[in-house]
Amino acid sequence: MRVAVMETAMDTSTDVRVAPVRVTVVIGSNRAGRFGSVVADWLLDRVRGRDDFEVDVVDVAETDDLPTTFAPTPEATARLAGITPKLAAAEAFIVLTPEYNHSYPAALKNLIDWHFHEWRAKPVALVSYGGLAGGLRAVEHLRQVFAELHATTVRDTVSFHNAHASFDDTGHLRDPSGPDAAAKVMLDQLGWWGKGLREARGRWPYEG
Repeated sequence: MRVAVMETAMDTSTDVRVAPVRVTVVIGSNRAGRFGSVVADWLLDRVRGRDDFEVDVVDVAETDDLPTTFAPTPEATARLAGITPKLAAAEAFIVLTPEYNHSYPAALKNLIDWHFHEWRAKPVALVSYGGLAGGLRAVEHLRQVFAELHATTVRDTVSFHNAHASFDDTGHLRDPSGPDAAAKVMLDQLGWWGKGLREARGRWPYEG
């Protein structure tokens, strides 16, 4: 369900009102008993707490019956009917990924590969979680994928190392100071790129 933030954000540098950036958060794990839901709740709280974003969600757990042959069959199109419009309408993305065997999940790659134009000339922020590496190897692989799709990944990320130990039994961070600060930096960058690329696409249609 889309959560729309109706207020417009103030651009203090020009003193004009700017429409919120439409952000789609992609939850990238469909594994049974996944920890991603815990991290996603934290992430969505951070994003929804800002007035410069309008938030939607795509969960790969809702697309795990997509075939991998990429044949544009009526069945596949029907399965994507609730997902593709969310990606197409987005002006920016946040992709939340775990790390499986030094990379990101197959279901996430499948979702990405079923789309092309939806990603083009838009910014992507990356949030990861895992063990000692915190999912950062998955993030670096995703940067290459999104570069091929003509998307721009923002520099700063949020990563949870030993993620299970970072949250308590109620799903709250034991020490939120570091992740919250990192999220602010990342979201500030995403907002800048989102507004900038929105204006650029409006003035000069992207044909790369």
